[in-house]
Amino acid sequence: MNHTLIVYYSLFQNTKNLALEIAKQTGGTLRELIPDKNYSFNYNTAAKEVRNEISRGFCPKLISGNESIDDYRTIFIGTPNWFKTLAPPVMSFIRQHDFTGKIVIPFCTHGGGGFCQIENDIAKACSKSIILPGIAVNGTVTPKEVTDWLGTIGYQL
Repeated sequence: MNHTLIVYYSLFQNTKNLALEIAKQTGGTLRELIPDKNYSFNYNTAAKEVRNEISRGFCPKLISGNESIDDYRTIFIGTPNWFKTLAPPVMSFIRQHDFTGKIVIPFCTHGGGGFCQIENDIAKACSKSIILPGIAVNGTVTPKEVTDWLGTIGYQL
């Protein structure tokens, strides 16, 4: 069994596409996080909803994707960069699991802001895990970019 899990939340499919490429190249199990309430598909409305949740530290209930992580030793965690941090559904997932001794690898998609605080926020929330350098993608990712990144961090099945 491959002991790699790729967990992600994606509103506009960018993070999903990156997660799919990581799963393809690692052979890991793909898991989408789905909150109990969908965000608006209108960007401005969604931005207001998200900004409000982040400022309150709100973590939505997950109706899918929150299953046990016990069988996995390496966990890729993917999120869009929302106001310089994690999307609230991703923080819900992180807060509900014990990452002690696991290898955690962040990845994000963004519109020009890079990781901002995402890597730091994951490192703080998963303080008893091994954090490897992540990948931040603006726009679409090429398979070569993912291959090169995985090689750089020394990822092995």
